[in-house]
Amino acid sequence: MRKNRQITLNFPLPLPESPPRKKHHLLGFGLLLAVCLSACNTQTTQPQTNQNPASGPTAGDLRNKDKKVILTTFTVLADMAQNVAGDKATVESITKPGAEIHGYEVTPSDLKRGQSANVILENGLNLERWATRFYNSFPKVPHITLSEGVQPVNIAGDAYQGKPNPHAWMSPKNALIYVDNIRKALGNIDPANAATYDANAAKYSEQIRAIDEKLKQAISAIPPDKRYIVSCEGAFSYLANDYGLKEVYIWPVNAEQQSTPKQVERVINTVKENQIPAVFCESTVSNEGQLQVAKETGAKFAGVFYVDSLSPAEGPASTYLKLLEYNVNTLIKGLQGK
Repeated sequence: MRKNRQITLNFPLPLPESPPRKKHHLLGFGLLLAVCLSACNTQTTQPQTNQNPASGPTAGDLRNKDKKVILTTFTVLADMAQNVAGDKATVESITKPGAEIHGYEVTPSDLKRGQSANVILENGLNLERWATRFYNSFPKVPHITLSEGVQPVNIAGDAYQGKPNPHAWMSPKNALIYVDNIRKALGNIDPANAATYDANAAKYSEQIRAIDEKLKQAISAIPPDKRYIVSCEGAFSYLANDYGLKEVYIWPVNAEQQSTPKQVERVINTVKENQIPAVFCESTVSNEGQLQVAKETGAKFAGVFYVDSLSPAEGPASTYLKLLEYNVNTLIKGLQGK
């Protein structure tokens, strides 16, 4: 049995025990399900309007076209799955581009889509804490954990001590495991198209390997003692391991309360002591704390990273591969003062 590797934080960051970003109530969820069931029983045959611009037609529409429907918990997984599925299945994300995944609140339309899905793909590693009750509403729909087989990097030093960092997809090496798990899941529910899924997964895996090598070479241009990545959330532990980066962040996992004065002060001290020239924040959370770090240290606030969500189609991180490249390019430009 492999032991989990530990990433030691520069500073222990005290947070409440496993807090969701948003509170959920069993009664409220039950009401959502009741609304969904009522709507499903009375719906007409008119086509629905797609509510997720990243996902293509709705699950209900494409069930009529004899395609399998793949539902994912967030947009990064949807893009991965779409690359494997090609035109043989329909892929939808529960969350829209720009949504924060950790504390997502399920909607009636999500429940409708869940009823029409053939399989649901999740990240796991305690990322989708809201999803258990969602899955329980569809006991006959299998859900597959795509991080299965990844060696977790554990959080160290605060209320999350010993729990796995959920952002494993940020490592291209781990993304290859995700893609293989997607390939297997799609082949199991749709054996007739398994050969196509196998071929698509092989092609996509080569693209991931290529971007991994490209990013590794790009970061090698930064002197090793200057390879700091300062973010709001500790979402880069896996990427930091891959590319020899030193990770600094305000909070380890997105929580309801963020950017406390003590957390900000600790990052300010780290940035000053190491003369780090640039700091960043993720696209789905408030950058207020990091702006204060920049003001107090003289470091430049050099932009946002995309982690829990792709950008809209017209944005800079509209696919998983673009997300990786954009983040690393943004980091390098910031560290080089560009």
